[in-house]
Amino acid sequence: MEETCAPPRRSVWADVSALTAIGILVGMTIVGRMSDPAERKWLVLDVAVGIVATGLILTLKRHPVGGAYVLAALAALSPAATPPSTVGTLTVAQRRPLRTAVLVAVAGIVGHLIQGLWRPIGNLPFGWFAVLDVAVHAALLGWGQWNQARHQVLESLRERARKAEAEQGRRVAEARTLERTRMAREMHDVLAHRLSLLATYAGALEYRPDSSPEKLAKAAGVIRTGVHQALDELREVINVLRDEDVYEGRPQPTFQDLTALVAESREAGTTIAYDEHVADATTLPPATGRTAYRIVQEGLTNARKHAAGHPVTLTVTGEPGDGLWIALTNPGSNGASLTPGSGTGLVGLTERVQLAGGTLDHGRLPDGGFRLEASLPWPS
Repeated sequence: MEETCAPPRRSVWADVSALTAIGILVGMTIVGRMSDPAERKWLVLDVAVGIVATGLILTLKRHPVGGAYVLAALAALSPAATPPSTVGTLTVAQRRPLRTAVLVAVAGIVGHLIQGLWRPIGNLPFGWFAVLDVAVHAALLGWGQWNQARHQVLESLRERARKAEAEQGRRVAEARTLERTRMAREMHDVLAHRLSLLATYAGALEYRPDSSPEKLAKAAGVIRTGVHQALDELREVINVLRDEDVYEGRPQPTFQDLTALVAESREAGTTIAYDEHVADATTLPPATGRTAYRIVQEGLTNARKHAAGHPVTLTVTGEPGDGLWIALTNPGSNGASLTPGSGTGLVGLTERVQLAGGTLDHGRLPDGGFRLEASLPWPS
């Protein structure tokens, strides 16, 4: 069941204070008119009208228009209803559209004109009374409408501020989510690369149990170190996905780290024919170099997973103004995958290359091999 919030109500003390103030004004009006002997005969009527008009002030909260019309009618009977009637006119002017407020103000003017005809104020001519009547109600109308417009403007500004704050919060949350996703993807690439290396060394131990003790000990040490590194990298992925604050993580690789990446794969037993012809690699944008590194890393990882033991050909060429071109090929799969894969690596790599403004193409070769080609922009 949905709960509805009731509009805020004024306290009982506020209502009592308002009624007291109006009652005092009504009493002063009655007493002031008693100085004229001709007005004393209307004392009972004035007291009765004053009590009823004061009580009707409470109806203005829920029914301001109807209450104002009744108060205007009472003002035609007795000057004691003048203070409550002006309050009713001002209330409608503050809460209702201009057309409704004008009608209520006209009703108040008519009511007081009738009062002025049969109960004039001392030596005040009726003409001047009518001018004052119209002027007072016009002032009440203008003041109330101005207050209403001011309140609407302030409320509009508050609403815009709330929306702007909510929109800013949403953008910050989206930016944090995108940043964590990007860093988690980076760590996924690193972790997949690390696990594929471990699988390669483990496969060597499985298929070459006759190796010398020195080689077996070296392979076991590499596996132990790799496991510790993989655990650290997995912990970083978990921290990236868990932390609300931006996670800095380890330094991102650059194009200059490609040589170390190739050497690491060669040490794991992969035969790589690496051909690099890149002019002035120092001018390569860092983002482009990082993307190139991830392309080669993903290609070498997939080669170890799906074509372990087969040679890999890697070609990287480019120069400023012509772009950077990367091609990685390997023969057909050996039919066994050292590590299971979900196929999301190439999907994420395609997104990364597209965000960098480049293109990525991959697929089977006619001889059963696999190719991975990428082209990245390199401004002159």
